[in-house]
Amino acid sequence: MKLIGMLDSPYVRRTVVSAHLMNLAIDHEALSVFRDFEQFRSINPLVKAPTLVFDDGTLMVDSQLIVHYLEPLAAPSKRLTPTDPDLRGRNDRLTSIALAACDKAVQLYYEVSLRPEPLRWPEWIERVSTQLRAAFVMLEDSIGDTRWLCDDNRLCHADVTAAIAWRFARHVVPDVIGGIDCPRLAALSEAAEALPAFQAADF
Repeated sequence: MKLIGMLDSPYVRRTVVSAHLMNLAIDHEALSVFRDFEQFRSINPLVKAPTLVFDDGTLMVDSQLIVHYLEPLAAPSKRLTPTDPDLRGRNDRLTSIALAACDKAVQLYYEVSLRPEPLRWPEWIERVSTQLRAAFVMLEDSIGDTRWLCDDNRLCHADVTAAIAWRFARHVVPDVIGGIDCPRLAALSEAAEALPAFQAADF
């Protein structure tokens, strides 16, 4: 299997980090949906990152579907979904919020960095900025006394996605989240980013 996409995408990065944490070996090819559009399209006409290419040439897209496909391939002790039903539900809920943060940060990046300034829509920028800040505050308010979001000793998908979303937003739209107070989320992201699996997929 080969994963296609750039690590500066939070979706590609969460997939690669998750594979590392689950001790799964996946080839990674860093192709940009912008700079390498034609080369990417020759692999996947959708030009969507991440793209997982199977050995027979078939494709899968969407980071959430890819990481859930990969998980049964990992040893049970390395999987990122809690087995306890309550913790599994918590993991899924918080992952959904963290993915929403990724979505809003990407939308803002496209709007304020890629769209020509005369064509930007201030009301839309403010709306998406409000949604992004709300997602991070929701994650902040969900962090309890455990080291990670679901467990003291091991990360879950929610940890991976929340940590990567926070790092990505701070990188591409720092002014938007500069005014919110999320010390626990920032600490969680910093602790995760120090792990070898994150360091190996840095951008």
